[in-house]
Amino acid sequence: MGASLAASSWYLLLISIERKMQRPVVSVYSNAKAVVGQVPMPAVFTAPIRDDTVQFVHSNMSKNRRQAQGVFWQAGHQHSAESWGTGRAVARIPRIGGSGTSRSGQGAFGNMCRKGRLFAPLKTWRKWHRKVNMNQKRHAVASALAAAAVAPLVLARGHNVNAVPELPLVVDSLNVDSTKALLASLHAVGATGDLARVRASKSSRAGSNKMRYSRFKLAKGPLIVYGDENPLVKRAARNLPGVDTCSVHRLNLLQLAPGGHLGRFVIFTKDAFTHLNQVFGTYREKGVEKGGYQLNRSMMACADLARIINSDQVQGKLRAIRRNPIAKKTTNKNPLKNRTLMQRLNPYAKTARAAEAKAVVARQAARKAALKLKHSKAGRKEKAIRTKRFNAVGAGLEASFQAAKAQFDAEEAAGKFDEADLEL
Repeated sequence: MGASLAASSWYLLLISIERKMQRPVVSVYSNAKAVVGQVPMPAVFTAPIRDDTVQFVHSNMSKNRRQAQGVFWQAGHQHSAESWGTGRAVARIPRIGGSGTSRSGQGAFGNMCRKGRLFAPLKTWRKWHRKVNMNQKRHAVASALAAAAVAPLVLARGHNVNAVPELPLVVDSLNVDSTKALLASLHAVGATGDLARVRASKSSRAGSNKMRYSRFKLAKGPLIVYGDENPLVKRAARNLPGVDTCSVHRLNLLQLAPGGHLGRFVIFTKDAFTHLNQVFGTYREKGVEKGGYQLNRSMMACADLARIINSDQVQGKLRAIRRNPIAKKTTNKNPLKNRTLMQRLNPYAKTARAAEAKAVVARQAARKAALKLKHSKAGRKEKAIRTKRFNAVGAGLEASFQAAKAQFDAEEAAGKFDEADLEL
C-alpha cells in the first residue's frame, strides 16, 4: 500500500516537472539589455485573438467619453408664423404674418425654409454612452494582451520593434526617479526606433479642429505596464511623447488596442508580468482580481482548415461526388458570328474566306501598282496626252457651236429664218 502511494506520488511529481519543463518561458532583461532571469509565460498570452470582440468593445467604450452636444431647442421656431391652409394654391408650410415687407408670407419653421430649424436637430438627451458586458470587456483585454506578444501584429500596427530582443518584452525594473533615467532604460531595451517614430509623427490637426481639442496629433508609442514594485514609472514617463503607462491592476482596452487595432508594443515590468496569472487566471484556475473570470478558449484546436478537410478521417466519411448524367444543354449560337458553327453548316465557308482575303490582298497590290504607274514619268506623259486630246475635243465642239451660231445669225440677218418654221 505504502509502496503504491510512493510510486504514484513520484509519477505525479515527474508529470509536474515535465509540464514545467514544457511550459514556455520569457527572458527578463535589465536596464542594460542583459538577461537576468526567466519567468513563465502567463496563460493570458495563449487566449484566442478575437479582433471582432476587440473592435466591438472598443467602439462602445470609446463612446463613454463623449459630452452631450446639440442646438438650441428653440432655434428656427422663434417666428410668428402660421400656415395659410388649403385653397390658396400654395404649400401648407407655416408663413410669416404681416404685410408691407418682403419677409411677410415667407415660409418658416421647416428645414427647407430660410431661417428654419435643422432636420432632426441634435438633442442633448440622446443616448451618448454605451453599456458593455463585463465578461466581454475582459475577453477583449485578454485578446489585446495576447496580440501584444505576436511580433507580426505589432509590426503591422506600425511599431518599430526591430531592435527589441523579444516579445513580450519584460524588464526587471523601471522604478527610476527621473525621466532621463527612464528614457535611457527604454533606449537600452531597443525602444529607440519606436520613440523616434513617435516624435517624427507630430503634426498639426486638420481644419478648425485644431482650435477645439489637442492642436497636434501624435502616434502611439510603447505602453509600460507596471506593478506595485514600480510606483515611480507613471511620474517618470508622463513627459515622454507617445509613451503611456498603465497599472497591471487596471489594464484598459483603450490603451492596449488604440483605435480598436490589435498589436500595441507593450513593455512589462517583471512584477506586473508575474502578476497576470493572478489577474486573469489560467485555464485551470479562475482569476482572483477579476471575480472568478475564466479565460476564453479557442473554438478550434487546429486552425488549419485545409488540413482538417483533407485528412483521411474526414475524407473517409464523405460520400462520392454526384455526377449529373444529363448532358449540358448548349446555347443556340449565331453562325454569322461563330465560325465553327458556320463551317459545320457550310463546309466551303473557310475556303471562301481565304479566297476573299487573297482577293483583298491582290486588289491592294493592284491599286498600289496603278498609283505607282500614275505617278511615274510614263504615267505623267500619258496623262498629258489624254489631257491634250480632251482639250482638242472640247475646242472642236466649241468651234462647231460657233460656226452653227454664225450660220443662224447670217440666215436671220438675210430674212431666211422664220420663227414660224420652228413651230411646225
